[in-house]
Amino acid sequence: MQLNIPTWFTLFRIFMIPFFLLAFYLPFRWTSFCCTLIFILAAITDWFDGFLARRWKQTTYFGAFLDPVVDKIMVTIALVLIIEHFHSWWITLPAATMIAREIIISALREWMAEIGKRSNMTVSWVGKIKTTAQMFALVTLLCRSNGLVFEIGIATLHISAILTFFSMFQYLYAARRDLFKK
Repeated sequence: MQLNIPTWFTLFRIFMIPFFLLAFYLPFRWTSFCCTLIFILAAITDWFDGFLARRWKQTTYFGAFLDPVVDKIMVTIALVLIIEHFHSWWITLPAATMIAREIIISALREWMAEIGKRSNMTVSWVGKIKTTAQMFALVTLLCRSNGLVFEIGIATLHISAILTFFSMFQYLYAARRDLFKK
């Protein structure tokens, strides 16, 4: 297996995960900024590796497998961290919804691939907007600000939770004929 630059970006994101966690828990004033910065760097490298892989025609099976896995791990860890930090139902409920949706859609994609219908599971514009809103919400909440930034983060988290349901139902609707066959 030959590693290319997009794959190195994905591997770099894996490498960042323990530092992301460590930065969240260190007892210093600057740690929330550092944690948020690591998350932003991970989001940028995620976008950049996909862009470069397509642009340079360097997509690989390994990268196609690993990239979404690392994304889901990073986002799930961020959701769990904000649940723990804020310890509030108005954050736990949308965050748990997003985690549950990722598990459901991952299982659905795997099953659709198993029956040869993986191409029916394409990402929609709603999914892209959901991801953008989710990343924005996580960035604002990971920085642990008060006031307007916090309120915007909560609102965006709830908007992304609504979009999470909508995109999940789009996937389930696309797979409905195959799901309910005998």
